[in-house]
Amino acid sequence: MIFIRYENWKSYLRYYPVTVLLLIANLVMFIITSFDGGSRNYVTLLKYGAASDLPQVSGELWRLFTAMFLHNGFDHLLFNSFALLVFAPPLERIMGSWKYVLLYLASGVLGNAIGLAYYTRQLDHYTFLVGASGAIYGVYGAYLYIALFQRHVMDEASRKMLYTLLIIGVVFSFAPGISMAGHIGGLIGGFFIYGLMIRLFKTRTSDMP
Repeated sequence: MIFIRYENWKSYLRYYPVTVLLLIANLVMFIITSFDGGSRNYVTLLKYGAASDLPQVSGELWRLFTAMFLHNGFDHLLFNSFALLVFAPPLERIMGSWKYVLLYLASGVLGNAIGLAYYTRQLDHYTFLVGASGAIYGVYGAYLYIALFQRHVMDEASRKMLYTLLIIGVVFSFAPGISMAGHIGGLIGGFFIYGLMIRLFKTRTSDMP
C-alpha cells in the first residue's frame, strides 16, 4: 500500500524534499496572511495573490500560480496539507522530484484557470480562488493514469484506495464553497500532463519499493 506512510521524519525529508518544501510554502503563506488581515480576509488574499475575476486584477495571470499557496482558513490549510503530506509523496518517488513538482504546479495553474473561467461564466458575483486543491487533484489524476495504464507500478490495494479517494473527492467537490471546477480541472490536467510527460521524457517510471 503506497498511501500508508511508514517513514520517520528524517526519511520523509530525504525521500520527499519537494513535498516538504510545498508544505512549508503553504504554512508560511498561511502565517503571513493570518498576521496581515486574516487568512479569510478577501482583501488580504487578493493582496498576496488570490486568483480573481475582479476587473482590476483579471489580467494578472501570475495569480493562477500564487493562489495555490494561499488558504481560506485553517481548516482549508489542514485538509490540503493532510492530502499533500500523506497521499502525494509516492508520486515524487515514482516520477522524480523535478518532474513531480512540474506536474504539481502545472496542474494547479490549470485547475485555477479552469475554475476561474467556469465560475466567471456561471456566477453573478466576483470569484476568488485560493488553495492547493487543484494541484493535489492533479496528483490524483497522475495516480489514475498509473492505475489504469501502468498497473505494475501500483498494487491492487493502492488502486482500490485511489478509486475510493476519487469518489469521495468528487462528491466533496460539490459542497458549498468548494471549487468543483478547479478540482475536476486539476484532476483531468494531472492525468493528461502525466501521460504527456512520460512520453516527452521517455524515462522508465520507477516502481515504489
